[in-house]
Amino acid sequence: MRYVLLVSYDGTCFSGFQKQREERTVQGELERAATGIFGMVTKIAGSGRTDAGVHAEGQVCHFDATTSIPPNKIAACFNAVLSPDLRVLKSAAAPDGFDCTRSAKRKTYAYSFYYARTELPLWERYSVRVKEKPDCAKMRAAANLLLGRHDFKAFCASGSSAKTSIREIFGVEINERISAQGTEYTITVCGNGFLYHMVRILAGELIAIGCGKEERITAAFASGERKLLAKTMPAKGLKLMGAEYAAELFPAASEE
Repeated sequence: MRYVLLVSYDGTCFSGFQKQREERTVQGELERAATGIFGMVTKIAGSGRTDAGVHAEGQVCHFDATTSIPPNKIAACFNAVLSPDLRVLKSAAAPDGFDCTRSAKRKTYAYSFYYARTELPLWERYSVRVKEKPDCAKMRAAANLLLGRHDFKAFCASGSSAKTSIREIFGVEINERISAQGTEYTITVCGNGFLYHMVRILAGELIAIGCGKEERITAAFASGERKLLAKTMPAKGLKLMGAEYAAELFPAASEE
């Protein structure tokens, strides 16, 4: 039988999601826990392969197993053996034909950064400090250029195994929160899929434009040249917020 999990993790001490020999990864930790719970080697698939240092608020995973444990109780079994920086928030029986990667309709990521006179220890773990205060109006105007279906080749780092660089962006939101310590910013991006480092490159370009750089997004779409765009932002500011599916994965009854 196939089961689905909703997983959250602080990516700081993980070498990404994908299992690697001799490296601590999210997939590796989940599979180690599952093997102990179900008494047999259990493979776990994720809705995306986050890089080292990237966090997740709600990553969807699936696995196949034979067990008498009620589907909604499986989460607690995982949490009894996982470390505190990795948690299974919900568990349920998967819909027929479900695949957490191929069945995803939309994915949402958020990139966090802040402006302050000096580094703020309580913000640094999940956010990146920028040295200039960006103009949100300029960032939002540039973000509108990203909407729709485009060839995002220029927004992809080398090493990608994607068969196509065509992606569709459904929405980009840029929010700011001002406090006595500084100003926090979040760029939230929703699309049908993302290329290798795409959101981190996209965030870097929007921040650069907000700080006065000439807009080169249109030219980058036309040429596919990565060098036209700003630097790739650090991994620690990126968070996988979640994935959307046609079916309801975690009905209320599964949380009782």
